[in-house]
Amino acid sequence: MTLEATMIIVDNSESSRNGDYTSTRWQAQVDAVSVIHSAKMRANPQSAVGLMSMGGKGPEVLSTFTTDFGGILAGLHRTKIHGTTHLSSSIQVAGLALKHRSEKSQRQRIIVFSCSPIADDEKSLVKLAKKMKKMNVSIDVIAFGDLESDQTKKLEAFVENVKGGDGSHLAIIPPGPNLLSEELQVTPILGAEGAEGAPGAGPEGGDSGAFGFEDAAENDPELAFALRLSLEEEKNRQEKEKLQREGQERRRDGYRIV
Repeated sequence: MTLEATMIIVDNSESSRNGDYTSTRWQAQVDAVSVIHSAKMRANPQSAVGLMSMGGKGPEVLSTFTTDFGGILAGLHRTKIHGTTHLSSSIQVAGLALKHRSEKSQRQRIIVFSCSPIADDEKSLVKLAKKMKKMNVSIDVIAFGDLESDQTKKLEAFVENVKGGDGSHLAIIPPGPNLLSEELQVTPILGAEGAEGAPGAGPEGGDSGAFGFEDAAENDPELAFALRLSLEEEKNRQEKEKLQREGQERRRDGYRIV
């Protein structure tokens, strides 16, 4: 079974308030994230899933890579719906997070939900796609909501240039009677779970041509700073929760001793 580190990027822009998917575009994503996490864990319990948002003022890491859905769910609950999407910069931040994953043997994958207008032009998205391909990152895009021809054309061009073999997919899911998560399960994004030979990375899940913080700082200092800040905030939050749990356990132990 494929061992992967998957960063899920949710669209929490104002467009996600729309109720054309049950019950809203945002809630549809929440349900779908749960399905994706379950599928990844079934495929390989040693895989890990992270979570980011791309709305508001810019990309934000909501959960670092984990096997525990509780961390992902907490990140979803903290997410606020606001602003516009930042597709390109979010994918770059996700790529940097994957670069610094703790388990280097994990293949790298990004799953992006897109339900709002895309400000990035096609040329810049194609350039980004080629960069991510060199990094051995597979990217799946779930397009729903705003499905204007210009939107889908940009996403099609992006996925076409990022994919190697069958490693990346574009699922276009229009509104309908079924849940977004139900429609997602019959797409190659989840329908091919566990397939051998997925080209998400090299033989050892390597990072051929990958860039690190140093390169990001040179090419886009603001992006590198945003990633560092986001990761540090998430790390501090996890440390705080850990200390709180330990304090509660010590108090419980003290009560038992008395």
